[in-house]
Amino acid sequence: MKILALESSATACSAALCEDENLIAQTFQNNGLTHSVTLLPMVSSLLERCGASLEQVELVAVAAGPGSFTGLRIGVAAAKGLAWPDNKPCAACSTLESMAWNLAHLEADLCPVMDARRHQVYNARFRGTGDGLERLTPDRAISLDELAEELKNRGKPQILVGDGAVLCYTTLKELGLDVRLAPPHLRQQSAWGVARCALELARAGGLTDAASLAPAYHRLSQAERERLEKERNKGE
Repeated sequence: MKILALESSATACSAALCEDENLIAQTFQNNGLTHSVTLLPMVSSLLERCGASLEQVELVAVAAGPGSFTGLRIGVAAAKGLAWPDNKPCAACSTLESMAWNLAHLEADLCPVMDARRHQVYNARFRGTGDGLERLTPDRAISLDELAEELKNRGKPQILVGDGAVLCYTTLKELGLDVRLAPPHLRQQSAWGVARCALELARAGGLTDAASLAPAYHRLSQAERERLEKERNKGE
């Protein structure tokens, strides 16, 4: 299955073309430019340099969340636009699971983390099996204190991956936990991980279509929180 994957959930942005588990090509940028400016040109250039066309793509995959609200909207909108004309199937991939796939070759506990602000991280925990992943928790927004307690109870070394890895490493290390940073080239989100996650969704019958594809924020936006707070205040 030929998969076109998009990743725009954080500061870095990437696109990949894969054939099942095999990476054909990937392009990656972490230069601070807006994803709305970079993502679709990256896709166009990627396909052109591979001598491939959008018509040959059988599945469009995107990191659907959690992550930056703006980044997720850009990625999902781009995936919808690429899939809709030919009614291609879509994969709404967990950003956290996609990150874990970068390290699935290790037989170890994997702890993807993204900075969710407000003293929280987006997190899910996995166990690498050498050739796959075992999910240990759902995707969630969790405080560092709660995560630290959970890892303490787990009692196993944790490999941190994601744009929140360094932040968590410092805090968790100070609490005496056995945490380790994934190497830099495997630490950040990548479109290959999204493609690998999408392949598992396809095998499990978990695909969707362009019309139904939507971000999974896992938390209310600041605007929504402020609106609800105003409504509560009016009712008092």
